[in-house]
Amino acid sequence: MKPEPASQAPSRVLIVEDEPSMRTLLHKILAGAGFSVEEASDGMEGLERLTRHEFDVVLLDVWMPRMNGLEVLSELHRRGSNQRVILMTADHAPETLLRAVREQASLYISKPFSSEELLGTVCKVLACPVQPAIEVLSAKPDWVQLLVPCQPEVVDRIQSFLMGLDADLPLQIRESLGHAFHELLLNAIEWGGKFDPNLKVHVACLRTKRMIMYRIADPGAGFRFDSLKHAAINNPEEGSIEHLKVREEKGLRPGGFGILMTRFMVDELLYNEKQNEVIFIKYLD
Repeated sequence: MKPEPASQAPSRVLIVEDEPSMRTLLHKILAGAGFSVEEASDGMEGLERLTRHEFDVVLLDVWMPRMNGLEVLSELHRRGSNQRVILMTADHAPETLLRAVREQASLYISKPFSSEELLGTVCKVLACPVQPAIEVLSAKPDWVQLLVPCQPEVVDRIQSFLMGLDADLPLQIRESLGHAFHELLLNAIEWGGKFDPNLKVHVACLRTKRMIMYRIADPGAGFRFDSLKHAAINNPEEGSIEHLKVREEKGLRPGGFGILMTRFMVDELLYNEKQNEVIFIKYLD
């Protein structure tokens, strides 16, 4: 049976959740925000609906009877579907999150969440017309390696899953890691990859009992710090904003504080000789 085309307005959302009270709450929030909402009580029913109809985004619980959310993701991936899926779960087990990345889930949202967080996540996924594919090279909880296309949409997506792996850490450490990762990956995609989706950035996250280490390697030719006149790190004096004038002249997005801020968020920040690879470390004791 050929799926019916999704309505352009309002966006169609499918909730796949086995808890009736949770389904009702999600339905109320989304419908109140103007979305067209349908429900499924487990993964099997959800997959049946996805076979018959098209939806702009799916809110998918993980642990459900008959067919769980990870099995739904696997089946969609097997079919070659580009369906945008937001995974909802209170399960922060690394195996769960890494399998979700491998099966191309769009974003991850941790239960419990606020209505604002829910709507923000749905809108973020809907704002991305194409879901870039992420290649998982290693999915061990203490050694994660990913190959990601040079598309800015991929940054929030990867960050949501990798930060979920660190759910056991204090909030301040998680926030520092998240900000540093976001800025350095975006820099790699923008400056090293020139936003070319055919080029890839290699991302690795290694965790021991005493530290977390990230490595980000981009496909670019590298750079020199003294050539970054558009970055705050090269301002002539502390507190200066000379780089903002350079960015405006070059037509660049506002910002340029990334490398400077990152140095204060992590314990170690190292670049290779070409400076197209960076490692940052956060110590846990």
